[in-house]
Amino acid sequence: MKKLYRYLLNTIPRPWLIRLSYPFKMVAPLLYRGNKVECPVCEHSFSKFLSYGSYQAHRENVLCPHDLTLERHRLMWLYLRDHSNFFTEEGLEVLHIAPEQCFHKKFKNQKNINYLTGDLESPLADLHFDLHDIPLEDNRFNVIFCNHVMEHVADANKCMSELYRVMKPGGWGIMQVPQDFSRELTFEDPTIVTPEDREKHYWQKDHVRLFGKDYPEWLKKAGFEVELFDKESKYNKDLRQRYRLQDEEILYIVRKK
Repeated sequence: MKKLYRYLLNTIPRPWLIRLSYPFKMVAPLLYRGNKVECPVCEHSFSKFLSYGSYQAHRENVLCPHDLTLERHRLMWLYLRDHSNFFTEEGLEVLHIAPEQCFHKKFKNQKNINYLTGDLESPLADLHFDLHDIPLEDNRFNVIFCNHVMEHVADANKCMSELYRVMKPGGWGIMQVPQDFSRELTFEDPTIVTPEDREKHYWQKDHVRLFGKDYPEWLKKAGFEVELFDKESKYNKDLRQRYRLQDEEILYIVRKK
């Protein structure tokens, strides 16, 4: 069963995975009843989470069976809930690139924000466009989310600059990426083109680079100020373990002056 689960995760195209996840979520929570781990997004607890990831970077006990959050989603939610004005300030203009399924309905139902989603092909997106050339006006959005996208695009610098362009002065955002903290510099090689080689070197078959410790410098080059959210000082070790947060993950908050 585990082999089949991994095979399906790594074979079915993303738009179809999104569609198939709806019936999956009706059954999976029943199989994982318990109280050892907790998802702060859906506020349900379980005996454990499901495994998730590519063959190269598969992780155990990370995927919430109810709302399909991963470690990065739960960390982002904690920041939004406890350390931002995202749920309280009225009239926020929000752009969400590649909207995560666990957030999409919640954010869309928020009365205090004007919520717009964009993606190249996701069925959850309001607009479909190429991130290298966003068809929206300058200085429009107070808040921008764009997570686990920059490892897929041809020109990450261009895409970051486009997001900076459409963010209002005084705006902020969250732009997470897979990050290899054993690397000082981001690794990309245009000769690595096969799915097998990309998974080997970049952790996933549809990635075109693997960001290193220099990721904040990429954001700064686009014009953003970058702030590191210190989760260790905000949430103790027991709580981080219960939420199954990654110890090494850093949440970067970007801002535009």
